Amino acid sequence: MKKFFGEFKEFIKRGSVIDMAVGIIIGGAFTAIVNSLVSDIITPLIGMFGGLNFDEWSVQLLGDGVLYYGKFITAVVNFIIMAFVVFLLVRSINKMKDRTKKEEEVAPTEKECPYCKMKIAIAATKCPHCTSDIPVEE
Repeated sequence: MKKFFGEFKEFIKRGSVIDMAVGIIIGGAFTAIVNSLVSDIITPLIGMFGGLNFDEWSVQLLGDGVLYYGKFITAVVNFIIMAFVVFLLVRSINKMKDRTKKEEEVAPTEKECPYCKMKIAIAATKCPHCTSDIPVEE
């Protein structure tokens, strides 16, 4: 049992687990924001122009059952907005990574010998493979 708790402790100490937990918490908070955006802003705007309120759409089933398919439509709209925002976030993060990667690119350290076509050091004046004198590039 002691070994089990030791493994669990190591699992919790990993940075990825903490990052995942923070992501889940922020995702929950973000979900509340998107739900409010859809139900408090987008749905009333659609209702204002088209007289529609998805939440009120329903079908009476046999007996006392009611199928609220309008709430499902609202959930789909929430999902689409959430997916679009996540797409924009991931896209912008990838663009930032690409910019930093381009800035970090280092000047080449090798060049090709014009005679034997082997890779040689960029500062070489004589090829170690074919012993040819390398012309100085200006």
